[in-house]
Amino acid sequence: MEQKYRGIVVEEALDDNLLLNQLLVEKIHITGHKKREDRWHMYQVLVSKEQIYELANHVIDDWYIHFWRGTDIIALFSNNKQFEFNYSKKETWKDVLAYGRSIGIPEEQLDFPISEL
Repeated sequence: MEQKYRGIVVEEALDDNLLLNQLLVEKIHITGHKKREDRWHMYQVLVSKEQIYELANHVIDDWYIHFWRGTDIIALFSNNKQFEFNYSKKETWKDVLAYGRSIGIPEEQLDFPISEL
């Protein structure tokens, strides 16, 4: 049996939110911003590596989504840009951080948490 990855998918990061229907959703969290357009709809999912690579085709500009299995992380950005690195080994973060900064993702959002919602 293939080992699954856990991830946090923000609905607003996808070009087609119907893709969420194909994923095993474990939890949902909606941020509490007063303005509707400022809210994020966050889904904790359990997915295969194949599903991760399919989602890579659907991340919109200025967003990323990430998945983890143990301390191994896969981060997906728009234009099918992907990075694999290890949460515990900060030296492996160099390329993903540089890329995230280059497309304007705020520093505080480049933390790639590996904890559940």
